[in-house]
Amino acid sequence: MLCVVLLVVLLVGGLVVATAGAPASARGGDDRAFRGLGTWVDVYDYVPGFPEGGGPPPVSVDSIDDMHALGVRTLYLQSAQDDTRITGATVAPKLLGAMLRRAHDRGIRVVAWYLPKFSDVAADLRRIKALAVFRSKGEVFDGIALDIEWTQGVPDPPARNAALVKLARKARSVVRDRPLGAIVLDPVLLEDVNSKYWPGFPWKKVADVFDVWLPMTYWTNRETASGFRDGFVYADENIRRVRKRIGDPAAPVHPIGGIANQASTEDYIGFVRAAQRRDAIGWSVYDFNTTTSAVWPWLRGR
Repeated sequence: MLCVVLLVVLLVGGLVVATAGAPASARGGDDRAFRGLGTWVDVYDYVPGFPEGGGPPPVSVDSIDDMHALGVRTLYLQSAQDDTRITGATVAPKLLGAMLRRAHDRGIRVVAWYLPKFSDVAADLRRIKALAVFRSKGEVFDGIALDIEWTQGVPDPPARNAALVKLARKARSVVRDRPLGAIVLDPVLLEDVNSKYWPGFPWKKVADVFDVWLPMTYWTNRETASGFRDGFVYADENIRRVRKRIGDPAAPVHPIGGIANQASTEDYIGFVRAAQRRDAIGWSVYDFNTTTSAVWPWLRGR
């Protein structure tokens, strides 16, 4: 990272708000879109035709009012998808615009995220650019993030790494000064659990591209015997390792916990404690639809 600032974390009404004299980022972009408590919504929960069973989506525009009441500061919204059910470069523009405007009306920032498959960098870049230029009655996304986990598109790790580096740098150029986040597989998974999943992940080759790192610290996917099926332990270790891998001990990190409906109250408490201990700029759990109302006070830092 090229810029290091001191973040002062204040507890305001039970919510964590990070403030700073200048944004901490790789490229000078403002990372405030990624600060504080967030929540996640993917296309399978809000886009008609995507929910399993063919029923109505469980998340709607009105759900954003609930997010506001629960103290959410940022909505991480899957806004594009490489899928034949989506004909344009983004999710249905009217729906997407309605979600964006309602969130802004409620004081919630929106980070649009996309899962690149790397087999067609030009197609991936076209969708990323569409998010960068998206407008709905003057409203734009507060940030953009790439969900970097797909391996099937380019099975060969060196070729996949090269595609990732190429796409990341091109994405940086099209989003310009918009903050760009990297939603990454957690280092413990890549190094301790399954070293064959994505060998040689190019951390340092893209370290200067992304403004914020969002490791998927899904402790619920780990075995108890590993010692990592624990919200505090898993988040704490992964935040530490992400900063070490990119070579910046003060890099802005926003851990993603989960999976929500498989986690215990103790895990939520530990997860937030780890994020605070490691001076994360924010935190969230995947995803909104599976996060019960009882745990939101713990996610707010109580």
